[in-house]
Amino acid sequence: MEEHIKRAVRNLNISYVFFWVLPAFLLGAGEFELIPVGSIEGNIQATYYFETIGILLTALCIPLSLKLFSLVLKKKIDNMTITLALKRYVQMSIVRLGILEIAIIVNLLCYYLTLSSTGNLCMLIGLTASLFCLPSEKKLRNELHISKDEDE
Repeated sequence: MEEHIKRAVRNLNISYVFFWVLPAFLLGAGEFELIPVGSIEGNIQATYYFETIGILLTALCIPLSLKLFSLVLKKKIDNMTITLALKRYVQMSIVRLGILEIAIIVNLLCYYLTLSSTGNLCMLIGLTASLFCLPSEKKLRNELHISKDEDE
């Protein structure tokens, strides 16, 4: 059982690192102008639409990723065997990070295409929300109600 928990935590840590790599790569691409920076800067209507989509996506994705995970955890995962619960926990954690990643990438692209700070702010809000998804063995054990005594 202990090995399953360690493997689950390792998989969560790997997915969390990959979660941060894509925005970092896009930031680098934007700073080195590998993507079309400011290509729709003067278009007020396009800027408005990009900003609105970014704000709404951030306002939707952050609560969805954080609350949906806890609801699925309580309703579905708590009723499973521990090995199956660990697999589902890892899957749902990756889905949660994916939902946040969508909002972050869209806002990052919004920032570089429009050069509007709204996209940058929403991206930072999404990245800050991802800190609530930081994986650890203690958090996994707490959320799945696994004590160290059960492993032995």
